[in-house]
Amino acid sequence: MATNRSQTSTYPAFLDGQTKRMLIGHQWVNSASGKTFDSINPATGEVLATVAEGDAEDINRAVAAARRAFEGPWSKFKPYERQMVLLKLADLVEQHFDEFSRLDTLDMGAPISRTSASRQRALGMLRYYAGMATTIHGETIENSLPGEMFSYTLKEPVGVVGAIIPWNGPLTATIWKIGPVLAMGCTVVLKPAEEAPLTPIRFGELCLEAGIPEGVINIVPGYGETAGAALAAHWDVDKIAFTGSHLTGKKIIEASAGNLKRVSLELGGKSPDVVFADADLETAIPGASMAVFANSGQICSAGTRLFVEQRIYDEFVGRAAEFARGLRVGNGINPDTQIGPLVSAQQLERVTGYLAQGKEEGARPVVGGERLTDGELGKGYFVPPTIFADVKDDMRIAREEIFGPVISALPFTDIDEIARRANATNFGLGSGVWTRDVSKAHRLAKAIRAGSVWVNCYQAMDPAVPFGGYKMSGYGRESGLQQFEEYLNVKAVWIKTA
Repeated sequence: MATNRSQTSTYPAFLDGQTKRMLIGHQWVNSASGKTFDSINPATGEVLATVAEGDAEDINRAVAAARRAFEGPWSKFKPYERQMVLLKLADLVEQHFDEFSRLDTLDMGAPISRTSASRQRALGMLRYYAGMATTIHGETIENSLPGEMFSYTLKEPVGVVGAIIPWNGPLTATIWKIGPVLAMGCTVVLKPAEEAPLTPIRFGELCLEAGIPEGVINIVPGYGETAGAALAAHWDVDKIAFTGSHLTGKKIIEASAGNLKRVSLELGGKSPDVVFADADLETAIPGASMAVFANSGQICSAGTRLFVEQRIYDEFVGRAAEFARGLRVGNGINPDTQIGPLVSAQQLERVTGYLAQGKEEGARPVVGGERLTDGELGKGYFVPPTIFADVKDDMRIAREEIFGPVISALPFTDIDEIARRANATNFGLGSGVWTRDVSKAHRLAKAIRAGSVWVNCYQAMDPAVPFGGYKMSGYGRESGLQQFEEYLNVKAVWIKTA
């Protein structure tokens, strides 16, 4: 059981030492099995909270509640009413944003400077979804059949949504999944990541406070192989929205085949970030570095394959290493921290395994390359910003998603070569181009097969702009008008008027 820290400024009152239960219907309940698991602070290894562990029986209860809500009072809510609920929820999140920021930092390790900076994005997403609630409409279609026939389309909510989110941005991941559900009139069973379930649970409390009806929002924490698998395979779930690894994404697709439920997948990446010799290096060096080091590299679209034009390769790598050495690594709750811990002991083992693999294959760590073990950092899961030089395209660190603060730096000579090498991956989520030449920027942006291309910047995000991947990075889109189509069915209506 976690220690009661509700009186301290660092630990929100939410961390009151009580077991965090799951939300099913309108009630906070224990798991049917009575099982629990601990949520760990990755900076210190201490227990933050004990959480109810859901399994298939709890998923069944939650899906039943979501189905009742979808076919009951929620179906009577007008678009304007859904909009008002979302706006009230946004106001509540704004009032409690500092609490959410601290919860995200404590539960998954991101620096408080990063989680605090997500205020505009989180609130902007909720208010964007609120605005879209009243804009969905069908069309009248001029058909060519003989006689007097009138045809039009209706757009209707898809139904019960199973949402499975990752741990690397709990608040924004929760909003990304719950926002379109509320805007389009669906209902949801949300399965948070077991590594960071606290923010989604707290968000559920505010959903009830905002007046969202019984059963519209259900939150079942638990493990992927039990709760997640049961949700993906459930026959009464109409759609799965999943964000996570491509390996789990494949399992989601297989599990969804039973009732042919709709699926959208935002999966991993091994994104190319291309720096030309004519780039503004004062911008490109910190920009390309933080395209990987931000959130300790735990971002699916991180630009981990850093391609640098040969004639500036040594200078760029050297200056990027100097930049990396200057980043402050530490407990994310410290406002001066720039690089926090990895999320878990399991993730630490994964990343350090790749560090060893890179050295074995002949890559040279220019900076970093080992777990930090001294002092207080030794209690947590810390890996410093790492840059490997002498990397070859066929090395594992250049092909596989590491999900840690690790850059593989590779030289290139011309634009045709880099277009080919950038696409020589099974993934296609993000990409970057750094150049002063607008012709190069447009040419490479068109050539790269990825869902996002950032030019002279990286990781820019806006709720109105779609985000998603090509190839094994998934399909479907988050944000933008395209996201709403994932939550709607289109019905054709024919009326003979003669």
